[in-house]
Amino acid sequence: MFRPTYDMQQEHIMKIGIIGAGAIGSAIARALGSANIDAVIANSRGPASLASLEAELGAHIKAVTVEEAARSDIVFLAVNWSKIPAAVQDLPSWQGRIVIDANNPIEAPAFRPFDLGGRTSSEIVADLLPGARVVKAFNHLRPALLSSDPGAEGGQRVLFVAGDDAAAKKEVVQLIGRLGFFALDIGRLAEGGKMFQFPAGPLPSLNLVKFD
Repeated sequence: MFRPTYDMQQEHIMKIGIIGAGAIGSAIARALGSANIDAVIANSRGPASLASLEAELGAHIKAVTVEEAARSDIVFLAVNWSKIPAAVQDLPSWQGRIVIDANNPIEAPAFRPFDLGGRTSSEIVADLLPGARVVKAFNHLRPALLSSDPGAEGGQRVLFVAGDDAAAKKEVVQLIGRLGFFALDIGRLAEGGKMFQFPAGPLPSLNLVKFD
């Protein structure tokens, strides 16, 4: 199995949290655990409800409260679109922490896109998270691909990245590299984020592989 190579002495290790333990949140946790990266995961029902997932994922992934997960340096937000406002409304100030928006404005069972008034989903998420540095990523691939070997067919599976804060994007790009994926920065939230937002953009669900 492909595994990224990097110098742990040089890598800036940040605390990682995941809010949401559905298909996408669990897939992200599996990817982190497989790469031996420590993270915490939370849902609205509390840590006890994640006991079986925690046992499955092993020592690198720990179940915590949403408040604890939100205090991480990098926080994945992987919550059904309609539930995001309730999931984040009582959280403390983000104070410049990075939030990776792994959501799409569509959900089961209808799978009809939400009307965003011409804005991207990440722009709306950013409004809900004052003080956070929002980066769009981890939303365009199916969960099974996110949690599988990123060394596909002898190359690196591609993850798109968009954001308005260059330093935050750099941190996310580094994390993607640690996971073994190849990060492709396609611009700001309003333009780049729209390109791989499902279902509006042309890039969602594309399983692209970069070869050297």
